Amino acid sequence: MNLSRREFIKSAGTAAIAASALPAGAALEAFGVTVAFVGLDHIHTPQYLNAAYRHPGVRIKYLWDEDPSRAKAQAGQVGATVPEQIETIWSDPEVQGVVILSETDRHKALVLAAARAGKGMFVEKPLGINPEECADMVVAVEKAGVTFTTGYFMRTDPMHLFLKDEVAKGHFGTISRVWASNCHNGSLTGFFDHDWQWMADPKRAGVGAFGDLGTHKLDILMWIFGDVEKVTGLIEPVTHRYGDCDESGEALLQFKSGLAGSLAAGWVDIEDPVKLLISGTEGHAVIFRGQLFYRSLHLPGSSGQKPWQDFPKGPDEPIDQFLNTLAGSKDQPLVSIQDAASRVNVMSTIYAAAASGQWLKVPPV
Repeated sequence: MNLSRREFIKSAGTAAIAASALPAGAALEAFGVTVAFVGLDHIHTPQYLNAAYRHPGVRIKYLWDEDPSRAKAQAGQVGATVPEQIETIWSDPEVQGVVILSETDRHKALVLAAARAGKGMFVEKPLGINPEECADMVVAVEKAGVTFTTGYFMRTDPMHLFLKDEVAKGHFGTISRVWASNCHNGSLTGFFDHDWQWMADPKRAGVGAFGDLGTHKLDILMWIFGDVEKVTGLIEPVTHRYGDCDESGEALLQFKSGLAGSLAAGWVDIEDPVKLLISGTEGHAVIFRGQLFYRSLHLPGSSGQKPWQDFPKGPDEPIDQFLNTLAGSKDQPLVSIQDAASRVNVMSTIYAAAASGQWLKVPPV
């Protein structure tokens, strides 16, 4: 995610909800899906509220947050009510699913409650503060058998889908290294000075800059190349604008296949032109300034000298996949709770390895 995407969410999200709430856009037909938003303090809240409100046949019945004023400020825009107690949501048989956008340290209690109530759930990343919390959530969700997904939107990028398929086809030959980056200049511009301050507090967010942005590209690397065996890294504050919260980091990954990988992420970068690089004996790919340059000995026309343009159509955004599933769709590429937990396991191990200066083995989910 780059800063322009975050700025768009911050500046345009609420306005988009208000525009969609005009009488001409009011949903008068019978609702097929009823959801509640549980926690509203994540940066993507305006975006997801708008997506749910505009989704055909979806009703947002409740908004709830630990801070009732936060829920009340947005409820009228989407036609929702604010219950005095969260138990109202768990006990309401009309509510099929919940969108959990709370601070990360509240995820476990909300996920376990949603599972007990039999509610499907979209839980914003990261799943939990640590692997132990995530293990409890995995057990609860699997036992309940409810729909689950999380916000790894980079899986919907046609370039990532194309590269995943090319790797699966063996068009890179023997892959020697992979490298991924996800950075912006949020610390330099004071992005967390006023809004979403908790995201710069690792005790509440579980991570700082490296984990916040790095989890997206970590997901892409694991989605394409499989599980990670062991890791090391260097993670640190740079400006100290948010105290000891980390603002930048780089990790080395050894996948179970033996492949070597690198992962960079941070809030102190004025440029982040190279987003992904895959190098092999028969193919090479680099995503540079939003374009893919690709060469493979197995794909005619892939010279690597000009941007590749032939991509598959990407699926809907994760929040729409969740709503589609609640509406009865059976073919949505949801992120499993095991995948969500495994990313926390790897990221937590990177932080521990950076603190110890060692290579550490990643524990299983």
